[in-house]
Amino acid sequence: MQLFPAIDLRGGKVVRLTQGDYDRMTVYGEDPCAQARQFLAAGAKNLHVVDLDGAKDGTLSNYDTIAALAKQGGLYIEVGGGIRTEERIEKYLSLGVGRCILGSVAVTDFDFTARMLKKYGDRIAVGVDAKNGFVAIHGWKDVSAEKGIDFCKRLADAGCTAVIYTDIACDGAMQGTNMALYRQLQTEVPGMNFTASGGISFESELVELDRMGVAAAILGKSLYTGALDLQRCVKLVQK
Repeated sequence: MQLFPAIDLRGGKVVRLTQGDYDRMTVYGEDPCAQARQFLAAGAKNLHVVDLDGAKDGTLSNYDTIAALAKQGGLYIEVGGGIRTEERIEKYLSLGVGRCILGSVAVTDFDFTARMLKKYGDRIAVGVDAKNGFVAIHGWKDVSAEKGIDFCKRLADAGCTAVIYTDIACDGAMQGTNMALYRQLQTEVPGMNFTASGGISFESELVELDRMGVAAAILGKSLYTGALDLQRCVKLVQK
């Protein structure tokens, strides 16, 4: 399994939200590049970056920070947050970013998403955020009528090979992740490379996710609070 320590950006700072709520934000650092170097020193190979400003208003206000992270090197970077056009995809990929994550646009414009998957292949991942089992969009404020698992099946049919699946109820809550959900996803959407995201708080969860064949896991708040030690996690599961 691959591990993706997370850096969420707002105003160029390293922050974490609880359950996607911008009003429940904690600042963990002023220097994202220094944070990335810490992850690298702990043995990380990958980095998950979310532009929270971009996700909220579509701006590129954290672009220079993401460019600096990419230029620093040493980590395979995936970026999400406000990526709604091919121009934005090209802009990030030209920096050396490994892949772009499509979120709300995958729901609101599935045809566009299918075209991007066909053109860019595994350089596109889709973020599926679920609230009570249904796909949520626009900063998790709007909930669609489609079940997350059904949406993943549609994505697989469109050629998607990587889905980052978040159970919103678990995100940032430090109560553990939804293990039964990932077990179900592995069974019902075989062949998809799933990344478990949201609430992973215990080493035992990583071991179990690895055992069930989940491709990757995102570690966020658990690292910033010290609940998990990245170096230990890397030795435990990272291939």
